[in-house]
Amino acid sequence: MKQVDNVLQPPARSPAQQLVTLGAVDYLNTLPLITGLERLKGLRVVTDVPARLVGMLERDEVDIALCSSIDLLHCPDPLEVVPVGMLGCEGPTLTVRIFSKVPLDRIKTVACDIESHTSVQLLRVLLREEHGVEPELLDFDARSFAAGRLEAPDADAMLLIGDKVVTATVPRSFEYVEVDLGEAWYEMTELPFVFATWLCRRDADEERRQRIRLAGRILDRTRRLNHTRISDIACRRAADHGWSVDLARGYMVDYLKYDLDERAILGLRRFLELAGGLRGPLPIFDEV
Repeated sequence: MKQVDNVLQPPARSPAQQLVTLGAVDYLNTLPLITGLERLKGLRVVTDVPARLVGMLERDEVDIALCSSIDLLHCPDPLEVVPVGMLGCEGPTLTVRIFSKVPLDRIKTVACDIESHTSVQLLRVLLREEHGVEPELLDFDARSFAAGRLEAPDADAMLLIGDKVVTATVPRSFEYVEVDLGEAWYEMTELPFVFATWLCRRDADEERRQRIRLAGRILDRTRRLNHTRISDIACRRAADHGWSVDLARGYMVDYLKYDLDERAILGLRRFLELAGGLRGPLPIFDEV
């Protein structure tokens, strides 16, 4: 990682200057976006589950955060996309799945993993648009369920995200239907899906915007560098997240997309329109 230190090291700070602070997710799928950042002086990475990262932006605890994409609509403070990376897919995603006891057009209740906002809204969109149903969505502590501390939910279906899809034991009663939401989205739209992307506050003052510019440059270069060594990252970190090396490597190389390119932006815009709120152009921080 010496190369990253040389190329991306934030400049020396005066005592009055603050650290560049990032909020991110500590899942296997985020590693190509953030591996190496922990070694940079003048930069601090705070990790939490996706659903809580937007709150860090609201409270000015971080300069930029890897947030659920639906937070662009639901956050009371106006946000912008910093276009330097994403967690997305163009087809199956493997780690965002609904498991159902009944056919999808008969679902009345879904227990939804509380760690993601975007996946819940994607499920709502897909069930409404493709199957004509709008079930009751119930909060579900899927992390405790995956760890064996919580019984399976009393619902027609359950939505799991992240490492839990691979590590949790799903009861056989929920195996009537299993659907990968990334694949279902692509079949409906022929567009990539953006589960999370880097966001910042649109009303940031100039001092904070300077830190966002620096963070954006660091994140862009880190993602590009890590793209060349995803296999190595998978080998070193798979066991930490309960994955086999082969499955982790295949997941990170074959399933996930990390570049927020033009097609991904089209997919993000389409999702936000269907989710019920985007009007006008997608707000993008264009100063990186």
